[in-house]
Amino acid sequence: MLVDDQELIRTGFRLVLMSEADMEVVAEAGDGGEALAALARLSGEGSGCDVVLMDVRMPGMNGIEATKRIAAEFPATRVLVLTTFDLDEYAIGAIQAGASGFLLKDARPTELVDAIRRVASGDAAMAPAVTARMMERLRESGGAQASFFAAPAEAADAPLAAELAELTERELDVLRLIADGKNNSEIGASLFLSESTVKTHVGRVLAKLQLRDRVHAVIFAKQHGL
Repeated sequence: MLVDDQELIRTGFRLVLMSEADMEVVAEAGDGGEALAALARLSGEGSGCDVVLMDVRMPGMNGIEATKRIAAEFPATRVLVLTTFDLDEYAIGAIQAGASGFLLKDARPTELVDAIRRVASGDAAMAPAVTARMMERLRESGGAQASFFAAPAEAADAPLAAELAELTERELDVLRLIADGKNNSEIGASLFLSESTVKTHVGRVLAKLQLRDRVHAVIFAKQHGL
């Protein structure tokens, strides 16, 4: 689904995605409220939507609030936030709301398509410049700003020892490599595992720590010294 208050921008995105054989634009919306209504309609029809491309600054319900609602009401749908504005607070707000990725609208078409595929598969997609600044701020804060980069409340409430006790030694290794920014193929090479086995381990890590996706796994790991 394409969510942006500017029809011309939605048209541009739609033209890019129409050329991809494995992608289909199932709906469009001009603000967050329309997006939620469209998701409800698609859900009622039994078709659903895998990924929402979400603008941030829109009249009515903005993209951050809409992302929060989608994460709560349509957990199977992933949100990839796109904005013209390269501002940390938007990226952080989007992630805290439950987004699986954050890109700038000046990203190349190939970057956009790749990000959609990664988000749809349960991976994360972040604009490189934004990722670098967020990691730098995490290092500088030394965990003091944990609430600023908050992981989901379910994962943050329990004692750390209890959380990590749920993970096997191999799953801890996988979590550490996720935090280093490695993809499944790179993790497999590091641990001498097949990519399908790594994918299984990643899924178990997310489930046991009650994390929505790899973005939140990275934040969790950095907060807890992994």
